[in-house]
Amino acid sequence: MAPPKSKKSIAVKKPQPAPAGGGPAAGTRPRKAASRSLYSAAEVHEIFRRFSVQRPEPKGELDYVNAFTLLVAVVLSAQATDAGVNKATKALFAAADTPARMLALGEAKVGDYIRTIGLWRNKAKNVIALSKALIDDYAGQVPQDRDELVKLPGVGRKTANVVLNVAFGQHTMAVDTHIFRIGNRIGLAPGKTPEQVEQGLLKVIPAEFMRHAHHWLILHGRYVCKARKPDCPACVIADICKSKEKTTDIPAPLMPIAPLDETFAAEA
Repeated sequence: MAPPKSKKSIAVKKPQPAPAGGGPAAGTRPRKAASRSLYSAAEVHEIFRRFSVQRPEPKGELDYVNAFTLLVAVVLSAQATDAGVNKATKALFAAADTPARMLALGEAKVGDYIRTIGLWRNKAKNVIALSKALIDDYAGQVPQDRDELVKLPGVGRKTANVVLNVAFGQHTMAVDTHIFRIGNRIGLAPGKTPEQVEQGLLKVIPAEFMRHAHHWLILHGRYVCKARKPDCPACVIADICKSKEKTTDIPAPLMPIAPLDETFAAEA
């Protein structure tokens, strides 16, 4: 009688453990990180040193009187110009500069004040809702925390970053269309999303310049590194810039710029 056949052992493939440090497990595709800055630390420092000489005390172009009105103004500025928002909020903020006064106005009255701004109906609704939330949840005060700010109606990450930086002096970076363009165009902080550009800028900008970096980049993008055609002869960092679009390596004279000069440049 033939001996019984032995059973073949079946190899069981053990699952691969995830790599140390919380990285993706084997077989999964890692998320693509943003590209690195094209500039050395010394070059980035010099870029922002020149911006600080050019605009020692940069200011945003939205009008406001306190943290609450700044928050409202930034919410209203979505898909609208700063000038257009300022025209509407001049009378609005004279009538209501606190959450309680804004709530007392009511949605219809707020809508009357901001009717000239795009998407005014939805924005009026959000202004009243966020005013109520501030009263109910934060004792009428604007929270100084991004996670709390983005809970408010109409407030996203960019709006929260603007308020934290401008009203409270925190080192945040609100990436608007100008900053997103500059981060990618000159290779300062390349990224496919605003948050990637934000994280890239936070990583490379020296702490000593972070208080005003947001405004410096916006103003540089608005008046010099313009969307349609950059004004390279007016650029104080033309010799450092690594953009393929630049037209000169000669930097503009480094001197303080008066706000009125920029107003005229924008109108030209």
